[in-house]
Order: sequence, then structure tokens, then C-alpha cells
Amino acid sequence: MKPPLSARTSWDTSENPLAKALAEARAAGRSLVDLTESNPTRVGLGGGPELVAELGHPRGALYAPAPTGHPDARAAVARYYAERGLDAPADRIVLSASTSESYAWAFKLLAERGDSVLVPQPSYPLFDFLARLEDVRLTPYPLLRDAGWRVDFDALEQSIEETTRAILVVHPNNPTGTLLRRDDAAALEELAARRGLALIVDEVFGDYTWGEVAPDRLPSFADARAERRALTFVLSGLSKVLALPQLKLGWIVTLGPEDLVAEALRRLEIVADTYLSVSTPVQLALPALLDAREPVQAAILGRVRANLSALDAALAMHGEPHGVRRLPADAGWYAILEVPRTRSEEAWVLELVREDGIVVHPGYFFDMEREGFLVLSLLPEVDVFREAVPRMLSRIR
Repeated sequence: MKPPLSARTSWDTSENPLAKALAEARAAGRSLVDLTESNPTRVGLGGGPELVAELGHPRGALYAPAPTGHPDARAAVARYYAERGLDAPADRIVLSASTSESYAWAFKLLAERGDSVLVPQPSYPLFDFLARLEDVRLTPYPLLRDAGWRVDFDALEQSIEETTRAILVVHPNNPTGTLLRRDDAAALEELAARRGLALIVDEVFGDYTWGEVAPDRLPSFADARAERRALTFVLSGLSKVLALPQLKLGWIVTLGPEDLVAEALRRLEIVADTYLSVSTPVQLALPALLDAREPVQAAILGRVRANLSALDAALAMHGEPHGVRRLPADAGWYAILEVPRTRSEEAWVLELVREDGIVVHPGYFFDMEREGFLVLSLLPEVDVFREAVPRMLSRIR
């Protein structure tokens, strides 16, 4: 008998070859070095127990639901942006339980069943699951690697259909780590406004630029002082801002033409009121949590820069002479290596696991446009990373 289950959840859950190789290695008791680790709480980073303890404060005992978020919590998010030199008014902010939930709400708000959202390629694979759960189709638009991952506007415009409702932007992109140029951001807004589309902008890695932001790069879309011609939703949350994914709080900043913003916020409030998913303790703790973000972010950036330096030093010695190079980036927690296409990405990652006990991502996990890329997290502990990378490069050469 056919089970009474929806088609939207009929994913292929069989193990891929990398998952099988990892399971075999662990079953054999092999020690593995995970250069895909992106959970800061497992590598000695993120907010410590003293921040998590804020959730136990007695102030959280009283439940007084506010659909768009407690006023003090929304004011704290607005202050966080103000301290970054941005204007994100508190009355334009809606709290959610995570960035993933923010995406789900935006898809509910904008799209009917079967409508499409344009999504950058490459980007991270979570979007497929989120869109499918909302019965939304994803249509990829390419980022041009040889142009520094700039938007291919000809391909983007050709991808717009009658049922297209939004353009999704990851800024800085994951995994490419690139920020949009100001003229590209303006062109995206012009295109969205002209074609009646919304912009959904994922800025979860916005605090993690590797150096000074170049003048031609846009630091953030979350600024009400700029004239936003298209309805724009900027997404972020504690998972990256404070490296506290376990606290489950995200937010949406809504900007754009006043009439569109007012109607979108009215509807978002009803969506949020239907779920009331954000816990009271984390909302009331949010001002103190965000005030404590500086040392957390400094520690993460210190780790990322140290590992980036170790990677570049190892590449100069073991990689670049043998056709391995790191692609340029501006921000984030990942690095992309271009490797010889003498074998497939899958063959490279399987050999690294089986022969060296090193785990890396194949580029196809992120919809890279062709074979020949490996993706590394820059979060592992420095000594571990510094020891593993030369061994990885020796295997590849």
C-alpha cells in the first residue's frame, strides 16, 4: 500500500559515495580530520556558556507573545545594524526562529504553489529543501567565476518567467565568499523593480569580511537610507552573528517602497502570529547577547585568517606549482580550491578519506559550474588545519 505521504518530502535519502566512505572509515576506527566542519560550537568557537546562561534568567518566565518579536529584541537588532553604520528601523524587523524559517516565511509571502524563485549558482544546497517544502521552484542564475563571481545579468533576465516572484541573493556568497559590487547591487534592484520581483538577501556572513571592504563592494542591503526600489528582505540571525546556532533566533529586515513594505509587514505579522515560534527567553536575552558579539566575532575572524594564512603558505609550497590554487574571496568561513581535473571531484574526496583520513567537500555540493573544485571550512582548530592541508595537497599533486 502506498504510504499517505506528500511528494514534497520524497527525497532520495540513500547514502552518497562520500557518506559511505566516511561510515566505513569510522566503523574501522580510523581517525578523520574534518575540513568541512562549519559548526563553531564543535571547534572551540561561538558564544560560551555564560551567553547561553542568559536564557535561564527569570525574566523569561512570563509569556507575552508579540508576533513580530518583543520590542526590546527588535530594538537590539536595529542597534546591531546601527553599530555597523546601517539604518534598519526596529519597526521594519520581524523575528523568526532561524534564517531557514525566515526563508520559509518569505516564500509563503511571495509565491503561490509552483511559482519560481531565482537562486544564484553556486550557493549552498539548503535552498532546495526549503523551496520544495513550500512548493516553490528554484531557477538558477549563474555567477561568473572568471569575472570574480559577478552576476550574469543576461542569463538572469532570460531566466525570469511569468511565475517568477523573487531573486535570491547570498551576500557575501557561500561558498565563494564574495561581496556584490555596488553597481551590480544597483542593477539587481533596478531589474527587480522593473520586473515586479522581490529581493531576498541572505547576509548571515556579513560580519566576517577578511579585511577592509573595497569601496566598490556593497557592505549590506540593510540600510533604509538608501532608496530601495524593490521590495527587499534582508535575512540574518544568531547562528552566524554570534556563532550560537543552538539559540534559534533569526530576523528579517524589510525595506523598499513604503506601500509595498507596509503591506508585506502586515502580512508577515499574520504569518509570524500563526507560528509564534521564537522563544521568549532568547528574545529577552537578545540585547545582552548582541552586546557580547565583539569577542566572539574576533575569535572567529582570528581563526579564519590564521587558517587562510596556513592554506596560502601550503599552496605556495605544495599546491600552486602543481596546478592547485585558491579562488579569491572577500568574506565568510570557506575557501574554494581549484584542483587538476585529472579525476572527478568525487574521486578526489574519496581518495582523501580512504588514503589520508581527510574530509573535504566536492564542489558539486554547491552547484559549481563544472568539475575541478574542493571546498574547505576555515573553522577547524589551527594546529589541526595546519597539519592536514599539506598532506591533502601532497595527495592531490
